[in-house]
Amino acid sequence: MASDRVRIAALPMYDFPELVPAHDALWAAIADRLRAAGIDRVPETLTRTEDLPSLWRDPRLLLGQTCGYPLMTELAGRVRVVATPIYRAPGCAGAFHRSALVVSAGNDAYDLTALRGRRCAINGWDSNTGMNLLRAMIAPLAEGRPFFESIRVSGSHRRSLELIAAGDADLAAIDGVTLAHLTRIDPALVAATRLLGWSPSSPCLPMVTTAGTDTRLIEALRRALSDIAADPALSPIRDALMLDGFERLAVDAYTPVLGFERHAVSLGYPHLI
Repeated sequence: MASDRVRIAALPMYDFPELVPAHDALWAAIADRLRAAGIDRVPETLTRTEDLPSLWRDPRLLLGQTCGYPLMTELAGRVRVVATPIYRAPGCAGAFHRSALVVSAGNDAYDLTALRGRRCAINGWDSNTGMNLLRAMIAPLAEGRPFFESIRVSGSHRRSLELIAAGDADLAAIDGVTLAHLTRIDPALVAATRLLGWSPSSPCLPMVTTAGTDTRLIEALRRALSDIAADPALSPIRDALMLDGFERLAVDAYTPVLGFERHAVSLGYPHLI
């Protein structure tokens, strides 16, 4: 069927309801440039779904965004990196970002050691910023033993922040770009929390395409992204998304993500517990 051949695109990682118009406009600009370059079967709209693992594995994926941890684990060999965004947010430096370690505004913890035996919230077990980086930081403190009273999987960074603000969790590692967006769009939520510190840095969330995408199409995608980063008319969209441009990082640039995992394992702390 012809519909089976339609490609799909998705930009789900920072697609808060408040940013849907900006992401739609960004995709429209990308799609226009791809069609002008002679690329066929470019989707008109973004695909939005909560089933991100299936989305990332879909052989029709033209352009998507994933997390660095699944990129190097479950998606290895299944996708190709197109580009890495450069974000204008605290904790970011070029194409690299950090996790913000967040506690409630009334929490008097002064560092991670003060949170031993407390409740931790993570957005998901497959998250680099929410789990993997935090695990690497806790590992030297845990000494091979459980560190937290409990781990609660919230499903999203925003929900983790809500749990912290409500007093239902004591610590969460929040993607720095997410925290910057929420500071703009939900300032009351962020005001109910406090920044404890920052994680080590790792590459920002990569833009990817399915492994079967040929080099010519990948280059067309990269040219479209580069053009969008330089187009003055798109400045309001870039500002809304805190987007400063794109860098062409090779997949090997994400190897440190696995290094954080190996570091935790070497210290006898393979699981965030």
